[in-house]
Amino acid sequence: MVNKSDLVRLVKGKGLLNVFVINDSEDSSIAWDTHIKLRDNGLLAKPTHGNIIRFALPLVMNEEQLLDCVEIITKTIQ
Repeated sequence: MVNKSDLVRLVKGKGLLNVFVINDSEDSSIAWDTHIKLRDNGLLAKPTHGNIIRFALPLVMNEEQLLDCVEIITKTIQ
């Protein structure tokens, strides 16, 4: 994601618990707006600290569901 979009500055986390750090200040509304777009595209996420989007995907999911989540994230970020 970092290499594919100027929007995402950093991806960090472990397993299915990850965050995207948005390439903007904590005061901007970009993380909030992006989380709304993710929701509208079918994936729930939580904006935190102004410029961070937190993902806490289900711990029980199959590969197809995981790939669906990645597709939603990619579509939304682009």
